[in-house]
Amino acid sequence: MTPGAAPLLVAGGGIGGLTAALALARRGCQVRVLEQAAAFGEIGAGIQLAPNASRALDALGVLDPVLANAVFPDYAVMIDARDGKEITRISLGPAFLQRYGYRYMVVHRQDLLAALLAACRREAAITLLTGKPVGAVRQSHDGVEVDCADGTREAGAALVGADGVWSGVRAQLIGDGAPRASGHVCYRGTVPMAKIPDHSYANAMALWVGDGMHLVQYPVRRGELMNNVAVIDSLKFQRGEADYGDWSEVESRFTEAMPRVRDMLGFMDRERNWLLHDRDPANNWTHGRITLLGDAAHATLQNMAQGACMAIEDAVCL
Repeated sequence: MTPGAAPLLVAGGGIGGLTAALALARRGCQVRVLEQAAAFGEIGAGIQLAPNASRALDALGVLDPVLANAVFPDYAVMIDARDGKEITRISLGPAFLQRYGYRYMVVHRQDLLAALLAACRREAAITLLTGKPVGAVRQSHDGVEVDCADGTREAGAALVGADGVWSGVRAQLIGDGAPRASGHVCYRGTVPMAKIPDHSYANAMALWVGDGMHLVQYPVRRGELMNNVAVIDSLKFQRGEADYGDWSEVESRFTEAMPRVRDMLGFMDRERNWLLHDRDPANNWTHGRITLLGDAAHATLQNMAQGACMAIEDAVCL
């Protein structure tokens, strides 16, 4: 962009939105990030970053601060949740690094966001705005306008919708309705590593699987915390009941799991769950001066562990 040109607007200040702002600023663009919340922050705990994300973060010069708080699992392992027998194991060591160029790592979401936020704040070309839920969006041959819920209006040269699976920008750009409930329900919880009685998989990305349930465990924040994620395939949802996903369903699904797995349920936050949603693919997520990024463009369920990774990649490609 030429000096004095209208800024690019980014709707959403999560991992995808901040990475997009940083990538655009590095290409000489003025950027205004419109975050709907009162402060920048991430909900949830652990996140897996495969080499495709690390490569993109490295290209933006923010990989080192992420590495400082990351954990590098020795292997990924799938285990039968009923009897503890290993089903398969993938080494994440030297051969993995040689093949893909970057190590597989796990981090706390807040640590990743903090690294991106710090980098954005060092860029004079980036303006970070909070309390700016994006409402109506309009575009013309020479720019875009965004009405914010606080009554203000933002004008720019283009708009990037990085506002997640429930994207309001997507609703206006594509208009394909609400995301589709998958029937999968997720509960999360972190616990100090010292409180975990069994450390046999302390430095692994462990996936305990059973009938209609699984538990994911891996260390975060330099190995000080264990991240636990319990996911069920809700029977209530399958029966068409609206109040699906309560804690009693989790306990019921984990009944046949071995004690080591069931014990991890005690570390879950029972007050908050995630009713996971998905979308059918869109043929195109760009129209004129408006485009989408991350989950707003191509939502993916948690079992692929690629939602944030692809959002980061999107930003660099954009």
